[in-house]
Amino acid sequence: MVHYMSKNKEGYASASPPAQSKEVNNVSLTTRNRVGVCWRGCWCASAFCYFPIGGALAIANVVHQLNEEITDKEVRLIGDQGEQLGILSSQQALAIAEEKGLDLVKISPQAVPPVCKLMDYGKFRFEQSKKEKEARKNQHVVEIKEVRMSPNIDVGDFNTKLKNAQKFISDGNRVKVSVRFRGREMAHTEIGRGILDRFAEACAETAVLDKPCKMEGRSMVMFLAPKNNK
Repeated sequence: MVHYMSKNKEGYASASPPAQSKEVNNVSLTTRNRVGVCWRGCWCASAFCYFPIGGALAIANVVHQLNEEITDKEVRLIGDQGEQLGILSSQQALAIAEEKGLDLVKISPQAVPPVCKLMDYGKFRFEQSKKEKEARKNQHVVEIKEVRMSPNIDVGDFNTKLKNAQKFISDGNRVKVSVRFRGREMAHTEIGRGILDRFAEACAETAVLDKPCKMEGRSMVMFLAPKNNK
């Protein structure tokens, strides 16, 4: 950057930049009626923020080259309806985009020549954002729930634990079922194995044995998973 040195009234030198021109290098913005442009210093995709009318979407990191950013000698052009328009110079492709009131978007930069498509880019990104939000909303995060029992559990508590586990499984979650041994109970781990086998058998209609019984410290554990996840 060139600095212009001048003296102030106290006699000290100070630097001041030249006045900014209001023109933008005579660049034609084909999307000026549909997309506002927020300048961040240079003409590159990552330096723009695109705001469709109504402010419904702001794209801070653009991953496609658009319009005047495309400087390839030739491009393969695809119309907005998916039709093949042939191999054209980038200037010819941009002229067609301007005539149709659309954006020229490079969708396959690695191809030879690169592939560009005519589209309303603001509308495209807005629809993509809606699809991503819908996918996240419908996504189910599988959790691991735990049910703990003791070797001397009574029938009432066993049934309560079983009902809780069946609810967890019906919600699409995995269940860790454990039997904790204390003191001399460690000498009779077969009792815990029998309890876990009964538990797995009672859940057999909706669940499968994801991990069989094994000892983890003073506990014997197994994992059950919903059948539809298999």
